Amino acid sequence: MTDACIFCRIANAELSAHKIFEDDLVLAFLDLHPIREGHTLIIPKQHYPWFEDLPDRTAARVMTLGQKLARAMKCEWGVERVSFFYTGIHVPHAHAHIVPMFHRHDVTSARYIEDGVEEFSLPSSPGGKALSQTADRIRTQLAAEE
Repeated sequence: MTDACIFCRIANAELSAHKIFEDDLVLAFLDLHPIREGHTLIIPKQHYPWFEDLPDRTAARVMTLGQKLARAMKCEWGVERVSFFYTGIHVPHAHAHIVPMFHRHDVTSARYIEDGVEEFSLPSSPGGKALSQTADRIRTQLAAEE
């Protein structure tokens, strides 16, 4: 863990998050600035700056959880596709994005296109209440799979 890393602080429960799933290796929680409702991040609980730094067991757990989340999101939102990707643009702590795709360009941010490469700004946050409700919906679908 690093004191300055926001994801380490979330994994250590120093900062709150709308948690979806947690085990000994990984933590999944809602993105505060979602591309679409349900946009979830999966992080290793240990600090690894980039996804290629992940031990095989942790990387496999991230992928397996991503697949479970994708199935839950497809069921909850009735979407055909769920995106899974790593970016690491804003936080140097390995993290995967799981995004239900309502439109084929959902993972191409309209803000990116509008603002241009150098001036990208984050999408607005739907707020704590909406994020809590979304987290409940995904947790319900995950529990239905078990």
